[in-house]
Amino acid sequence: MTVDALFLLSGLAAFLVGFSKGGLPVVAMLAVPILSFAMSPVTAAVLLLPIFVISDVAGVWLYRRAFSLPNLKIVIPAGIVGVGVGWATASVVSDRAIMLMIGLVGVGFCLNVWLRNHSATQAQPPHAGKGWFWGVLTGFTSFISHSGAPPYQVYMLPQKLPKAVFAGTSTWVFAVINAAKIIPYQNLQPYSVDSLSSSAWLVPFALVGAVAGALFTRYVAERWFYRIVYVSLFGVSLKLVVDAL
Repeated sequence: MTVDALFLLSGLAAFLVGFSKGGLPVVAMLAVPILSFAMSPVTAAVLLLPIFVISDVAGVWLYRRAFSLPNLKIVIPAGIVGVGVGWATASVVSDRAIMLMIGLVGVGFCLNVWLRNHSATQAQPPHAGKGWFWGVLTGFTSFISHSGAPPYQVYMLPQKLPKAVFAGTSTWVFAVINAAKIIPYQNLQPYSVDSLSSSAWLVPFALVGAVAGALFTRYVAERWFYRIVYVSLFGVSLKLVVDAL
């Protein structure tokens, strides 16, 4: 692969990471698979973590007033615990098994929603037990493969929050989880000057993506916003199942 092609692929991956901070967290899961065309998934994950963190700063600023505080109080501590579990088990956990588990959860959740017509059901309130279960799983899968969106959305989508609150809550949750991953990632695979320099070139793509994602979330109709979230979740989850098998 030529240098120009690699740069374009990396730029697209960084843009998607930034776009996810604008309100569609599942989109970020496409970034590592895209970069995997040119490098190993582990290298891609390491390269993208600084982009996730910088994009999180932009996303938190964009949604500094729109979030669900009760959910943050539940999911953030649970997510940090999940990161710790991922760190402790990184050497013994199979990436393929995790991908299959995440994919099956996402596919099953979407099919359940569509077949049972959950659009007619009442919104569910935040729930500490469910939030801790899915929150720990979110942190764990995010640490292993930057794939925390499916378990997170399984918990959040039934609450039917206003789109801006859903987007803001997602941004805050993953900002803290990604920050919690910095030291464990550094211990497992230390960053070099070259890798940090490569990440720095991708920052503008991520910032443009964050603004584009926020504009998309603001102007798209709420009904279509959630349709896109569900379809994206299903598509990415199905791809994880296929890749794992």
